[in-house]
Amino acid sequence: MAKTDRGKLDKLLNAALSHHRAGELAQAAQLYRKILRVAPRHDAALHLLGAIALQEGKSDEAGDFAARALAVRPEFPEALVNLGMARRAQGRLNEALGSFEQALRLQPGYPDALNSLGLTLHALGRVAEAVGRYREALRFRPAYPEALNNLGNALQAQGDLEAAVGAYRQALRLRPGFADALTNLGNALKDQGRIAEAVTCYQEALRADPGSASAHNNLGGVFKDQGRLEETLAHYRRSLDLRPDYGDALSNLLFTLNGSDSLSPAELFAEHLRLGGHLEARATAGLTLPARTEKNGMAAQPEPARRLRVGYVSPDFRCHAVSQFFLPLLAAHDPAVVESFCYAEVMVPDAMTGRLRAHAGHWLSTVGIGDADFAGRIRADGIDILVDLAGHTAHNRLRVFARRPAPVQVTWLGYPNTTGLRALDYRLVDAITDPEGEADALATERLVRLEGGFLCFGPPGDAPEPGPPPGLDSGAVTFGSFNNPAKLSESTVELWAALLLRLPGARLLLKGQAFGDAGACAHTRERFTRRGVAGERLELLARIDDPAGHLAAYRRVDIGLDPCPYNGTTTTCEALWMGVPVVTLLGDRHAGRVGASLLAGAGLEELVARDRQGYLDIATALAGDPARLAGLRAGLRARLSASRLCDAAAFARSVEAAYREMWRQLG
Repeated sequence: MAKTDRGKLDKLLNAALSHHRAGELAQAAQLYRKILRVAPRHDAALHLLGAIALQEGKSDEAGDFAARALAVRPEFPEALVNLGMARRAQGRLNEALGSFEQALRLQPGYPDALNSLGLTLHALGRVAEAVGRYREALRFRPAYPEALNNLGNALQAQGDLEAAVGAYRQALRLRPGFADALTNLGNALKDQGRIAEAVTCYQEALRADPGSASAHNNLGGVFKDQGRLEETLAHYRRSLDLRPDYGDALSNLLFTLNGSDSLSPAELFAEHLRLGGHLEARATAGLTLPARTEKNGMAAQPEPARRLRVGYVSPDFRCHAVSQFFLPLLAAHDPAVVESFCYAEVMVPDAMTGRLRAHAGHWLSTVGIGDADFAGRIRADGIDILVDLAGHTAHNRLRVFARRPAPVQVTWLGYPNTTGLRALDYRLVDAITDPEGEADALATERLVRLEGGFLCFGPPGDAPEPGPPPGLDSGAVTFGSFNNPAKLSESTVELWAALLLRLPGARLLLKGQAFGDAGACAHTRERFTRRGVAGERLELLARIDDPAGHLAAYRRVDIGLDPCPYNGTTTTCEALWMGVPVVTLLGDRHAGRVGASLLAGAGLEELVARDRQGYLDIATALAGDPARLAGLRAGLRARLSASRLCDAAAFARSVEAAYREMWRQLG
C-alpha cells in the first residue's frame, strides 16, 4: 500500500475513533467500513467494528469481526478480549475463558482481560477466583470503576456486603453517576436492610440513566417488599418496556401479579399466557425443536415399567423454602422406580446443598452453563421427565425448558401459577388448590392432582419446643404473620384491620426483612391507621438470621393469620410446627388456596374460612377460647408430625405414580 493511502486510512481511523469515543457509533462504524472497502484486512478497523457490535449487543457480529481481526494479526490482545466478550454473551463461557487467558499470555497484567476473565469466572460460579482477577486488574489500573463494580458484585455473591458496599462507593468516587454501580450499591444496601438508602441509589441511577432497566427492576423489588404493589408493577412494566428480553423483570412482574387483588384469575392467566409465550418465543427463535413424542431424540417406545430418569432443575438447592419441601421427596424416592438427577443453579452452596446432594443419584452444578449446552447435557443424560422447581422466580431456567430437552416436562413447587409456556406438559397440584374444571382452563400445562396434597413438609431439625400461648400470661391475644410484606395486599390489610377492630385488646405481630427499615414500618402502620387501627397495636420485627431464633419468635404469637390472595406456605408450616394455629381464607386461585391445602393435610379443616366473614368469625372464636387455644398448641407438633403433610414416603409414592402415568401416556 502506498504511503499516501496509508496516510488517508490513518486520518479516517482517527476520525472514526473520535466519533467512537464520543458515543457516535453509527458515524464511527460508517468510517470503519469505509476503511475496509479500501483495505479489507485492516485489523484495527475489523477489531473496532467488533467493539461497536458488542456495545450494540450484537454478539454474533462482534465475534465474527474479532475472528477476522485475529486472522490478520493472531497476536492481538484487544481482539482476543473482544472475542471472549462475544463468546461470553453467547453463553460459550469456557471458550471465553480461553480467549482471555490467551490475551493475558500475550500481554500479562492486561487490565481489560483480567476484568473480563473475572466476569466469566463469576458467571461459572468460580466467585473466589473472580475476586482475585478483579483485584489483580486493579493493581495494574487502580482507577478502574468497571472492575470495582464487578468486584463488588463478586463480594456480594460471597455474602461480604460491607466490602461490596466499599467497592461500589469507590467506583462511584471515580465515576460519579455510574448507573450500574448505583444500582448494585442499592442491591447491597437492600440486603443489609438499609431500604431507604437503597431506594435513593436506584433513584440516582435512574437520574443518571433513565433507560436503566435494571434500576427499574430493582426499585420495583424494594417496593414489592414494602407491600407497595402498584408502584412495584409500574417499575417492572417500565423495565420490560426498556428491555423486552429482560427475563428477570418478566418473571418478577408475573410473580408479583399473583398477589394482586385487582386481577381476576382469568386476567392473571392472560398475563401469564402473554408473557410466558413471549419468553418462550425468544428462547426458541430459529431453533428446530424435537417433537414431544420423541424420547431423547428417538421415536417413543412404550417401556412403561422401567426405572425413570427424572431430572430436577432449581436455583434453590440451598437454605431456601423450596428445599424444605423438596428434600422429603428426594430422600424418599424409591431408587428402583426413579433415578434422580439434580441440576443446581446455585452460586453459593451451603449445608442444605450438601444434604440434597447426598440424596441425589446424580448432581450437576449448572451455574455458567448456557441454555443450549444445558439442554444438550439433559439430552445426553437421557432424562425421561424433567421437573422445574422454580417457575417465574429468581434465576429460573425456563428458557432451557422452552427448548424441550426432555420428552416429558413438569413444573411443581416453586411457583403458584401456570408458567404460560407450552413446553411444560404437566403441573403438580391437588384438588383443593386447583379444583377440577375451573382451574384446568387457567393453565397451559395439564394439571395433575396429587392425592392427599401437592406438598410434603420437612420439619426443621433444630426447632425449639413450642411454648404456651402468650396471651395466657398477658391477657391479650397476639395475632401474627411472618409472611413477606409483599403479600400484605389491600384486601389483607382490610381483613386484619377489621379483626383488630372487633377485638380492641388484640395486637398484631408482623415479621419480615423490610421491617428493619423505618420507612417500611411507617408505611405499614399508616395502612392500618387509615382503617382505624392505632399504630401502636402493631409490632413489626425485622428478619432474624438465626433459624432457631426465627422459629422461637412464634412463641410470641397466639394465632397465625394467612394473607390473601397470596397465602403463606413455609410460614404456615413453620407456625403449625411451633404450635401456632393458622386461620386461612379459601381463595379463587392456586396461590390463595395453598393455606387450605396445608391445613387439610394437617387435619385442621376447621381453620379454613369460606368467606371473609367466616375468617373473622374463626379468628374471633379462637381468640375467645383460651382453653381450646392452649390445647391446640400443646398437641399441634405431634399432630402435624403424624399427618399426611409430613408423610414423605406416601408423598413420594404419589409423585412416582404420577410420573409413571405421564410416561405411559407418552408411550
